[in-house]
This record gives sequence, structure tokens and C-alpha cells, in this order.
Amino acid sequence: MIVIVTGMPGSGKSKIVKEFEKRGFPSVSLGDIVREETVKRGLELTKENVAKVSIRLRQELGQNAVAKLAVRKVEELLKKSPIVVIDGVRSLDEVGTFRGAFPDEDIVIVAVHTPPKLRFERLKARGRHDDPKTWEDFEERDWKELRFGIGGVIAMADYMLVNDGSKEEYEKKVKELVEVILALSRGEA
Repeated sequence: MIVIVTGMPGSGKSKIVKEFEKRGFPSVSLGDIVREETVKRGLELTKENVAKVSIRLRQELGQNAVAKLAVRKVEELLKKSPIVVIDGVRSLDEVGTFRGAFPDEDIVIVAVHTPPKLRFERLKARGRHDDPKTWEDFEERDWKELRFGIGGVIAMADYMLVNDGSKEEYEKKVKELVEVILALSRGEA
């Protein structure tokens, strides 16, 4: 089974990925693939360079470029694990690539929604080098994600988690959802 995790930046996707990893299931980050490509191209890992490579990859290989690069990694991981989590799918073209490479009934899409102002505050607090520092930067990043087509992926999700409460409430929701997906993978749901 492949679990695709999607959501806007700062929504809480990584909590889902980490919950699966804690249970021994591997993950592939599409963002990491773009960062790897940036380094392969001899560029410094800056927000600007990663964004340029992300756009260039799509110009060179199509809107599903990053998913195409991920398929081989997912195939290798599926040889060792019954579940692989894919973090950061941003378009229906990418979903289509995974559906073309793997049986459709084995793919589950999980979306996370968090209100924008809450995501902005969390991203500022997180402090990664590519996180927005101003509301204008935040909005610009959101629009970029929406232009990639992330809204379509969110709309097609099999499961939607709303992350608008406390950290403990969200962690409980994540654990419950992971249990549901694990039961589904075992044919119990």
C-alpha cells in the first residue's frame, strides 16, 4: 500500500509521516528529491535554488517530474515494506504517475488542512531556512503550491485531517487515522 500525504506547507503532514515511520514503515519525501536534484546540479541549497530546480524539473520532465523520480525509490522500498508513505504530493499529475505505476486500489490519499493564519505562525516558529518570514512570503508560497495543483490533490483525498486544535488533539487524530489505514492494509476495514 502507498499512503500519499498532502497538504499546504505547515499543515502537519510530517506528523503523519513520522507516525508511520515510528511503526517501521519507510517514507519518500518529494521535497527531498527536489533538494537532491538541486545538489546534483551543483547548486547551493537555498530557497531560491530549490524553487528554480522544482520549476525546471517540471519544464524538463512534465508536471509529474518529481513523482517520476520518486517511483523507483518507492518500488525499492515496497520490496522490503508492505506500506510506503509519500510525503509532499502537489498535483493530480503526480497522483496519476503513482496510480500508473502501482495498483490504484493500493493507493490512499491523506490530506491535512490547517487554517492559514495558524500555519503561518507554526512555520515562523519552526524556523527552517525555507520557511516564510512575512505574511507576504507566506501567501506567495501558498499561491505557488496552489498553482502546482495541490488543491486538486486535497480535494481527491480519501481521508482529511483538520489540524486546528492543540498538538495533543492532532496527535490523537493522527494515531487514530494510522490505525484505520493499517487495518485497511490488512484487509480488516
